[in-house]
Amino acid sequence: MGGRIVFFLHDSDHDHRETNASLVNRHTGKVERINFEVLNKVQKLYSPLYCKTIKPGWKEKTRRCLPNLVAPELVELFKSIESDNVAEFCVEMYRAMGLLEGVELVRSSDPAFRERAIDVEDYFLDTPYEGETVRARFRGDGFALFKGGGSYIDVEVGEVCKSMISPTRDTRLRWMQSVVQCTHYVAGEGEIQYLNTDDAPEIEFVKRDFIENSGDAYAECSHDW
Repeated sequence: MGGRIVFFLHDSDHDHRETNASLVNRHTGKVERINFEVLNKVQKLYSPLYCKTIKPGWKEKTRRCLPNLVAPELVELFKSIESDNVAEFCVEMYRAMGLLEGVELVRSSDPAFRERAIDVEDYFLDTPYEGETVRARFRGDGFALFKGGGSYIDVEVGEVCKSMISPTRDTRLRWMQSVVQCTHYVAGEGEIQYLNTDDAPEIEFVKRDFIENSGDAYAECSHDW
């Protein structure tokens, strides 16, 4: 077909659960879950992934658990990653596993990407709060952090510019498409259910092939060893 393959990485998301990895213990057969530990509660709850800093000691503690969960070569790859940033750590691990070969990486956190994107009416703003960068939701007359249970924390912001803005779930497709201009979009089983495909009628949406145990993390390596 020609063209290019783009991996759109939404590293502006702030949900700590997005980096949760479920792995099957190679000895017991039980599912175990690992996730990053970050510096503080504000980062964990409200900072976008590209602003979350990995807590010192997490990597070594996790490395000691990995031999029970993945093949030895993946443990070695994990050891080789040096970044203390959550999003960068993920990207470097993908690269080390060979998953980004021949793929163009596009990140929603990229200020240049954000500047080129269309304006959307429903969005988040990356803004300072208690010494961290947080992802505050636009709520008509201001910005706020969602505490849960219908409660919000109001956040005072200064000047707003496009490089600080990322979309919500409902506006993300047309925001992304305004820059990427893709012809085909491979959507996951859950994603295809909420995507408003009418926002991009020029795209041919392709449902991802069925993946057995799709909730488990991908723990294979495309490199030859």
